[in-house]
Amino acid sequence: MPPHAHAPVRPAALVLDALDTLFPLGPLEWRFREAGIPRVLMTRWCDHLLRDAFALSLLGGERTFEDVARGSLRDITGHQIAPAAEDVIIDGLGRLDPRPEAATALSAAHERGVRTAVLGHGDDGRLRPLLERSGLALEPLAGVGGTSAWKPAREPYLAAARELEVPPERLGLVTAHGWDAAGGRRAGLVTGWTAHLEGRFPSVFPRPDVEGRDLLQTVERLLDLPEPA
Repeated sequence: MPPHAHAPVRPAALVLDALDTLFPLGPLEWRFREAGIPRVLMTRWCDHLLRDAFALSLLGGERTFEDVARGSLRDITGHQIAPAAEDVIIDGLGRLDPRPEAATALSAAHERGVRTAVLGHGDDGRLRPLLERSGLALEPLAGVGGTSAWKPAREPYLAAARELEVPPERLGLVTAHGWDAAGGRRAGLVTGWTAHLEGRFPSVFPRPDVEGRDLLQTVERLLDLPEPA
């Protein structure tokens, strides 16, 4: 059962997930090669990172995103990665480019008077310079990093709603991760899932409020939801 007691309505604000939703991780592959790490290990690194992030969310661990990212790199390489090679990969996280339709999707929201912000994973100190470099018109959510919980726990989504001064049921989440959409749904947000990463929505989670083939279509479908009565 969804947390909404009524049909979802058009959001008054949007939060967009960062990594692999707005910013594809694929370009990091060449950094893995440069660091002497087989590029096939990049997927393992991402999975390992998420595993530890989810565990920290349950445990309330006080670690930064960079801590977890570096720890995952060391684990998948048997702690054989050189510090300089580790730095090459972590530095790449701050130099990712946004998806080609990202700016158009954000413009569509702004034209409808809908604020847009980015909701990262944990206390991601690299998110602000990444946004500045991209030129995307997104607000980083400064207050969200104060919670010890990580997505998909309820607290980060609810903290985002508080910071944007909208009730959870008027906050839209745009994400390429099924687990993230499920977390937002449980927190009472209006959820939009873009298929560009996973292709099919994971069958173990309740379906999001809207689905789209990419960021633009997902945002447009959220904006096309009915106005609140």
